[in-house]
Amino acid sequence: MENRIRMFDSPQILAMNLAEEFKKEVSQSKDNFYLAISGGSTPKIFFKELAKTPFKEEVAWLHLQIFWCDERCVPPDDSDSNYGMTKENLLDHIRISAENIHRIKGEAHPEKEAVYYSKEIDKLLPKAKNNFPQFDWVLLGIGADGHTASLFPNSELLYSCSNIAGVAEHPVTGQKRISLTEKIINNSKRISFIVTGKDKANILSEIIKGDHKNYPAARIKPAEGTLDWWLDKEAAFYL
Repeated sequence: MENRIRMFDSPQILAMNLAEEFKKEVSQSKDNFYLAISGGSTPKIFFKELAKTPFKEEVAWLHLQIFWCDERCVPPDDSDSNYGMTKENLLDHIRISAENIHRIKGEAHPEKEAVYYSKEIDKLLPKAKNNFPQFDWVLLGIGADGHTASLFPNSELLYSCSNIAGVAEHPVTGQKRISLTEKIINNSKRISFIVTGKDKANILSEIIKGDHKNYPAARIKPAEGTLDWWLDKEAAFYL
């Protein structure tokens, strides 16, 4: 597994560089490019960058198939919706077919939607050598407790689920979420963590240095492919 760390002076500079990398990565694909994205403040900055010139004109959006790493069990117009955030900051500003957008329906019955989403991914994505679906690129963040997607510490979904998607509960609020599993994430060709802010510096240092292996984010290691870290200088403070 190749592991790369990239550090930038600010979240905005990070987003600009990631947008350039994204344009290059998608343009190299001769067929569909299968992407799974996360919510949060840092992806929002990245999405806003992609919605600007030149990226909104130059990215090969027709090749892109967009999925979500996780979703809160709320309607798409709710302020907590990861899909809603992406729509407002990116999807409404680019030319992409509705057929290329594969949202998790947070308003649906959670367990049934997890099964449906798993079947959709299994049907649409190409298979890796292990005959399991494979994303081209997965973009992740890290929570203050070390969670990623909606894989929380000590959750049943984290330790017992070998499927494509499942249902999780936030350990504090009890809010239900639908999330990709560790298995499908680690089967990806490329995984990128995008982390900004001083509040993530301690846990990020522990994860990258291997001091704590029980954090969900520390369990993300692609079996084949690359793992890279996109950090601002505050998040990278202790590295």
